[in-house]
Amino acid sequence: MTYDALGAGALDYLPCRYGTSKLLFRGPRRPLKEPYIAFLGGTETYGKFIANPFPELIEQSIGRTCVNLGCVNAGVDVFATDPQIVKIASGADVTVLQLMGAHNMSNRFYTVHPRRNDRFLKPSTLLQAIYREVDFAEFNFNKHMLHRLYTLSPGRFDTVVVELQQAWLARMRMLLGKIEGKVVLLWFADHAPDDTFPPDQEKDPWFVTREMIEELRSMPAELVEVTASPSSCALGTEGMVFSPMETPIAQQLLGPAAHQEAAAALLESLWIEEMKKARLGAGLSK
Repeated sequence: MTYDALGAGALDYLPCRYGTSKLLFRGPRRPLKEPYIAFLGGTETYGKFIANPFPELIEQSIGRTCVNLGCVNAGVDVFATDPQIVKIASGADVTVLQLMGAHNMSNRFYTVHPRRNDRFLKPSTLLQAIYREVDFAEFNFNKHMLHRLYTLSPGRFDTVVVELQQAWLARMRMLLGKIEGKVVLLWFADHAPDDTFPPDQEKDPWFVTREMIEELRSMPAELVEVTASPSSCALGTEGMVFSPMETPIAQQLLGPAAHQEAAAALLESLWIEEMKKARLGAGLSK
């Protein structure tokens, strides 16, 4: 069974497509003719193992269509290079853009799959020169490859991190420049962006720092920062829906309580309150 396939006890994500995009998103498919909020992001936005991820909770709360354009293990590349998704985001009242890791995207050191951004395709000549002792043919996933490079030489690995961070900033600026209308950046993790971790500690989003986020806010873009509370993290996989063989993956993800915190933080922000008041003022029901 593949990572995204259904198994015993698994959720049916009702996968769907929008327009000409080749990407599969979580369904059911939402209409794009009425006012809507677009949510772009990775596994957390998609809501892997979560019956009601935060985009769904927001839709239920304010009665506004919320289009979930999250992709499992996505990086910035998957959105920045898809004209259909940029078009959908540009047509939204507001686009919520989850801050994804800097490791799942093509850069000067390696190339990733254009749609499954966590898949490692090939190293550049430059990376091979830095790590001459590494046989890159043995890697299928970015994290596996980066774990190995860090273990072999933390010093040389610093060069890789700097490149990933610079590429992430450039790609994020490109994506933000393409999206017309208001954009809200969402930090959603079990730690604050001030905290940094080596790549052997599985702390997503990898290599994204507060300094990098602040550079993006000048474009301009509002920031909603959600660091899951200790109490929600302590619940572990409680309330998540997954098959026994998916347990190791589920244990690495935020649960329903954290998604409720993310929804609450977004709902409390000014842009949501403004839209809610406008909707009520127009006499529209939920």
